[in-house]
Amino acid sequence: MTLAEDIKREARALGFQAVGISRIETFLEDTETPLSRSLHARLLEWLRRGFHGTMSWIAREPERRADPRTILAGCRSVISVGMNYYTEHRADERPGQGRIARYAWGEDYHTALKQRLEELEDRIRTLAPMAQTRGYVDTGPVMEKAWAQQAGLGWIGKHSNLVSEQYGSWLLLGEILTTLDLEQDEPGTDLCGSCTLCLRACPTGAITEPYVVDARQCISYLTIELHQPGDKIPDDLARKMGNRIFGCDDCLDVCPYNVNASPTAERAFQPSPLTLTPLLTELSDLTDREFAATFHRSPIRRAKHAGFLRNVGVALKNLS
Repeated sequence: MTLAEDIKREARALGFQAVGISRIETFLEDTETPLSRSLHARLLEWLRRGFHGTMSWIAREPERRADPRTILAGCRSVISVGMNYYTEHRADERPGQGRIARYAWGEDYHTALKQRLEELEDRIRTLAPMAQTRGYVDTGPVMEKAWAQQAGLGWIGKHSNLVSEQYGSWLLLGEILTTLDLEQDEPGTDLCGSCTLCLRACPTGAITEPYVVDARQCISYLTIELHQPGDKIPDDLARKMGNRIFGCDDCLDVCPYNVNASPTAERAFQPSPLTLTPLLTELSDLTDREFAATFHRSPIRRAKHAGFLRNVGVALKNLS
C-alpha cells in the first residue's frame, strides 16, 4: 500500500466520505492541464467585475490563491477531503416560519471538519514524520473547489459549487497542503451537460451565466456576508428573499445529481427544531446575548445579531 493510499484510509476512518490528491506540478505547470490557469483567470475576471461585493478578503493577493507554494514553502501536493452533510429532514413550512440553508441546520461545519482535519494532519506526520502540512476549512487563501475537482471529488457545477456523482451538492470541503510528493488522482469531469436547472431556480438571477455567480445578487451573500452596521439589502432583492433568513439552497436543491445523495451519519449535521422550523416572531425578539447563546455552535453566528434580525425583519415583511 502506498503512502497516498494510507492517507486516504486514515481520512475515511476519520469520517471523510470523499478524499483525493492533487499534485502541485500537475495542476500548475503541466501544459496539458490548463484548468488552473482558466480558473485563476475566471477568479480575476470575477473580481474585476466586482462580483465579490464587500468580501474584500477574496480580492487580497489573488495571485497567492493560485499557488499553494506561496502559503507552504515546498508544497508538493494538496489532499482534498469532503464530508457529506445531507439529511433526509424536510423543512415543512408552516405560517410564520423562516428558512435556513441546510448546511446551517446543525453545528458549525468549520469546527466539525477542522477537528478531523487536524487529526488527519497528526496521522500523516505519524506516517511520514518529515512531512509539513497546513490544513484549511474555508478559512485560507485556497481555491478549494478547484483543488477538489483536480483531486477527483467532483466538478464545479454551473451554480459554482462542487457537484459529486455520489453525494450531489452536499459535500463540505477541507484541504491539507503538504510537502509530500503524492500520486495524483484522476480529476473530476464536468457532467453538467446542457442542464440549466440551477440557473433557472435562482430566485434573484444571481447566476448570471453558467459557472458565474454575482454574489451581490445572491441571497446567501445578502443574508450572511452583508452584515456590517448599516448594510442594507436592496428593496428589489429583499422582496425576492421570501422567508429566507440565512442562506439559500435553491440552486443546490434542483441539481439532478442529488437523486443519489445518501443521508449523513454525522450527528453534528442533524437539525434542531430551531433551525429546521424557525418561527420568525420568536427570533425577532432575540437580544444580542440570547443570539450569542442560541447560536454559539452554529454557523448562523456569521450573520451577526444585527444582520440576523434584519433578515428576520425582511422575512416578516415579505410574509405580511
